[in-house]
Amino acid sequence: MLGGVGASLTACGGNSSTTLTSAEQLNLTASEAVAALKAGKMTATDYVANLINRAKSLSDLNAMISLDEAGALAAAKQVDADRAAGKTLGALAGLPIVVKDNINTKGMKTTGGTSSLRNFQPKTNAPSVQKLLDAGAIILGKSNLHEWAFGITTTNFTLGIDPITKAANRPGKNPYDFSRIPGGSSGGTAIAVAARFAPAGLGTDTGGSTRVPASFCGIAGFRPSVGDGAGQGRRYPDTATDALPISTTRDTVGPMGRTVADLALLDAVITGGAVPTAKALKGLKIGLPAAFWTDLDDSVRTVADAAKKKLADAGVVFVDADLVGIMDLNDTMSFPIALHEPVAAIPAYLSANSAPVTTVAQVQAGLASPDVVGAFGAIAGDVFAAAYAAAMVPTTGGRAQLQKLYKDYFAAQGVECVLFPTTLLPAPKIDVVEGSSAGKLPYTVGGVAKQTARDTFGTCIFNTDPCTNAGIPSLSIPAGLTAGGLPVGMQIDGPLGSDTNLLAIGMGIEAVWGSVKAPAI
Repeated sequence: MLGGVGASLTACGGNSSTTLTSAEQLNLTASEAVAALKAGKMTATDYVANLINRAKSLSDLNAMISLDEAGALAAAKQVDADRAAGKTLGALAGLPIVVKDNINTKGMKTTGGTSSLRNFQPKTNAPSVQKLLDAGAIILGKSNLHEWAFGITTTNFTLGIDPITKAANRPGKNPYDFSRIPGGSSGGTAIAVAARFAPAGLGTDTGGSTRVPASFCGIAGFRPSVGDGAGQGRRYPDTATDALPISTTRDTVGPMGRTVADLALLDAVITGGAVPTAKALKGLKIGLPAAFWTDLDDSVRTVADAAKKKLADAGVVFVDADLVGIMDLNDTMSFPIALHEPVAAIPAYLSANSAPVTTVAQVQAGLASPDVVGAFGAIAGDVFAAAYAAAMVPTTGGRAQLQKLYKDYFAAQGVECVLFPTTLLPAPKIDVVEGSSAGKLPYTVGGVAKQTARDTFGTCIFNTDPCTNAGIPSLSIPAGLTAGGLPVGMQIDGPLGSDTNLLAIGMGIEAVWGSVKAPAI
């Protein structure tokens, strides 16, 4: 990360007599790129061309489903022409981004990474996409994802299957270790940002899909407040018909970038608010709920403890208070919400967008990924209908209890957020046979070799899932690398509607932790 470049450009407006090299351009964060473009350190056309060339050179990472080279270059040339003409430009003028391929884009296909929508092109942009475009952002292309966003690995069989072994032969690959998953379902966006061919992008998050890949790929990912899921307390304007849905209660679009400052920049454009400044950490009270700190892989705990010490040294006041019973309570509603709401949400989305298929059964018939086939079996049979109804009872249902648990905790403990590792272990190995292994994962706790209590999916979302059912905001921040060179993210969750404050805290934290070393590719 070229922190010095961005800082000097922001401070003095830059010096147009000095242009950035290709390598320097690739390493710019989104905030630095905006400043460099404004200061004349590079043109949007050169920058976009540079990023596209890198994306092509790293195509084996399987980060992208489609690149819009012609469209992106045309948009970049227009930004350069408008800048040269002295026109007033938007806050993101010339900033290239990638958009997860389940978010509606008017000028590009939105496939969801599944064959039934391979030629589907929505008639409108999702509102968050439109906000970014109106501010001058340029879409490089649509990023890869776990099929229909129904998984945590981004091992998408739709992209290719070996004709003999029937294994996935184009899985999303972690830029830090090509044998490991990038996380999902927004794995493509995470790969693109980490591999330096996009400074930022959009993902979606239902149970951890912006934050798990952020953690595994050494970048930052944000999940904004969704409140009740129906509009009350929802931060972003997108609805269930603006991106391929899973859960109308839990789904949201979310920005991903190499720094929290970049997430705050995109968030401000989407919401129409101001970009916050980093929050002072001295005296800041942060909760440490034990439920999220148990059974950590030793390599994750080492990074997490070091990160926590740095914050304590910076003046953070930690409060050791648990969210008692949270995991058991979350288990009563997580699958019921995520696997019942698609029964109605998927046909509604397909109908509203005049898609080429109209039913769950038609989508199901075209699925290629074994783990997603399994999830759709539960949807087609609506096996969680009764459990869903019980979970969603106002005041007394599991979801209401979960929301109250968080609300009471923040009030009683006087903390502005909670902190814990985003995932229990670093990125697992790719499973090209099942997509997401049903077996237990090997890891080490206290020097003892163990197996996780849950499968790949359940293990990866263990810490990220509860806040999604409560509707509160959440942020994953890169905290460092394990001794083996794998990224570790730390997550902070805050009260409903505290998004701007959470981003400000995250900006303060990343200033203390510093940036994570880029992957050696």
